[in-house]
Amino acid sequence: MEEIKGYVEHIVYRNEDNGYTVFHLNNSDGEVTCVGSFHYIEEGELLRLKGGYTTHKMYGLQFAVEESEICEPEDLVSIERYLGSGAIKGVGASLAGKIVKKFKEDTFRIIEEEPERLAEIKGISERKAREIASQVEEKKDMRQAMIYLQKFGISTTLAAKIYQHYGRNVYRTIEENPYHLADHVPGVGFKTADEIAMKIGIHTDSDFRIRSGIFYTLQQSVNEGHVYLYQDVLLKETGDLLGVQIQDMEKYLMDLMMEKKIVMKQSEQGVRVYTSHYYYMELNTAKMLHDLNLDFEAADVTLLHRINQIEKNTELYLDEMQKDAVMEAVRHGLMILTGGPGTGKTTTINAMIHFFESEGLDIYLAAPTGRAAKRMTEATGCEAQTIHRLLEVSGNPDDETVGGFQRNAENPLEADVIIIDEMSMVDLPLMYALLNAIVPGTRVILVGDVNQLPSVGPGSVLKDIISSGCFPVVKLTKIFRQAGESDIIVNAHKINRGEPVVLDNKSMDFFFLKRDDTNMIISNIITLIQKKLPKFVSASEADIQVLTPMRKGLLGVERINKILQEYLNPPKPGKQEKEYGDHLFREGDKVMQIKNNYQLEWEITTRYGMTIDKGIGVFNGDMGIIKKINTYEETVTVEYDEKKQVKYPYNLLDELELAYAITIHKAQGSEYPAVIIPLLQGPRQLYYRNLLYTAVTRARKCVTVIGSESVFQEMIQNTNQQNRNTSLAERIREFNE
Repeated sequence: MEEIKGYVEHIVYRNEDNGYTVFHLNNSDGEVTCVGSFHYIEEGELLRLKGGYTTHKMYGLQFAVEESEICEPEDLVSIERYLGSGAIKGVGASLAGKIVKKFKEDTFRIIEEEPERLAEIKGISERKAREIASQVEEKKDMRQAMIYLQKFGISTTLAAKIYQHYGRNVYRTIEENPYHLADHVPGVGFKTADEIAMKIGIHTDSDFRIRSGIFYTLQQSVNEGHVYLYQDVLLKETGDLLGVQIQDMEKYLMDLMMEKKIVMKQSEQGVRVYTSHYYYMELNTAKMLHDLNLDFEAADVTLLHRINQIEKNTELYLDEMQKDAVMEAVRHGLMILTGGPGTGKTTTINAMIHFFESEGLDIYLAAPTGRAAKRMTEATGCEAQTIHRLLEVSGNPDDETVGGFQRNAENPLEADVIIIDEMSMVDLPLMYALLNAIVPGTRVILVGDVNQLPSVGPGSVLKDIISSGCFPVVKLTKIFRQAGESDIIVNAHKINRGEPVVLDNKSMDFFFLKRDDTNMIISNIITLIQKKLPKFVSASEADIQVLTPMRKGLLGVERINKILQEYLNPPKPGKQEKEYGDHLFREGDKVMQIKNNYQLEWEITTRYGMTIDKGIGVFNGDMGIIKKINTYEETVTVEYDEKKQVKYPYNLLDELELAYAITIHKAQGSEYPAVIIPLLQGPRQLYYRNLLYTAVTRARKCVTVIGSESVFQEMIQNTNQQNRNTSLAERIREFNE
């Protein structure tokens, strides 16, 4: 085993989960590329390394580190390099040089024992001297804490967050109550805290563990769309999670109420338990909806005359229900327009826009996703944007009060009318943030199909607003002639009514291929995408979308994506690839962002590289194409709709996944020229009517279902969609009593 010594010149790459690091070490032989796993190192530090030289096929000679030791900088050059490396905030190369020139080999002793003497150097005040000493000491403490925390399997990134929150108290916190971490450090969940607790010997039935388990169970229920759980369900699920019989549940709930972490409410069905955050979010959402519901006086005769004029001037023709919708939108501060595909929602929105424009009012149009906003723009001819962009996302995802938006109660939207489309996708936190930025007196029109799948996030906002019975709702039911010629729309309405669909392939836009073998189904999917559908619907391969109910299994998203990648975007010389975890990304791949990232930057450039627009925020469900994988920069560039380009550093690739096939849930709010839906027997809870209805209504020109006819017809009859525990409708009614 060889030994080398030098200081860290530059950290090229670091995997924050396992500590694997690539860096350049500067020593007497020049610069050496080193690779290995490290608890925590920074540029400028002096290391003694043991290992051996290897030759990488792409990067050449490297020193593979097996053992490492951080040394105190001993020669003047090393001391100066460490101090000037940026490791100590406020000390650059020039100031580091002055400190070392003054104190020479005694530099670190002076900093640690006589820090006030640093003020003898021009440019360093007494206050700055104390700050430098404090940072040098903190670096030493932090390194020890990182090594301590990583004994518990905590990643370096998480360890740094924990240390920043607790400082030297981290040891006492972990030894006394590691569950404290789950409550106060973003990224530390109950399971991480529980693993630490087991390693240090905390009993499985300790009060700390049970209280934390209860709160964690409540938080997990939010991921399933719930705003609360009933006390008996909470007791059972927490007991299952912890593997213990919980006695005296009320005691723990009272403790959590005293800490203001939960709210309990009695109902006819039993005691509801909410996290405080979501209880007050729901309550305030109900209050803001109530406050928006103002009446505006307008005579019927006048309104009808104006609507008739709009029909003449624009060649928009409205039936009685559509005219009623326009009149309700004019008369009320809040109204809801709902209906299935082909029932004229877009025509009605356009009539509303013309009416309000003729009044000289400022109108904002928005939708939950980029694709939905794009469709709204195309349908109305007016610019629509995502709700996130409308609210001016601030890049601060931890600002939970208003979801990290610059538009809020202190800085509201300056609009007279706001029309939101695809409301079924809007969850409780986004609705709360939106309403927080709207001043009473603004007209708000919410448009959506209540039979679509509910939002991915918690709540059933559109459904609850309608069922409250407190606001004007116009439901369009008539299918217009042109829409009635499409079997996609006709069959969607049949599915919604629970009627069987005829699958005889006499349709021009709705096809069924009977197959009972999963490999044959996937083979047919490949043929449809490569040969049949692009020409049939005048679209590219990338525009054709496979939608499946499941993530796992033989016809799940994960397996289909790997196979489609090999056929639709095979490897070839010069086409860069990047493996990340279980995923392989390749230039040309179709990918999807799978979580909201408020800080990722995007830009739109000309063909010559000039930036013409830029902004921040990439959101769950955004789909794009990998344009470039830069192995030197270690970035993956994805181009989204409107030619927005986003550079992902390798450590953010867990936010992307292949999107040749996606779950039906992820397709909400999107529309594709053609969709392919593979269906064979699967879990009944995943095969229900609303799911099929949503999948079919994603297609603009063609639906192809491949698989079992009996499964298709059974889905139509299965109305057992999981009900969500929400109480927004009740809260709204309370404000209207």
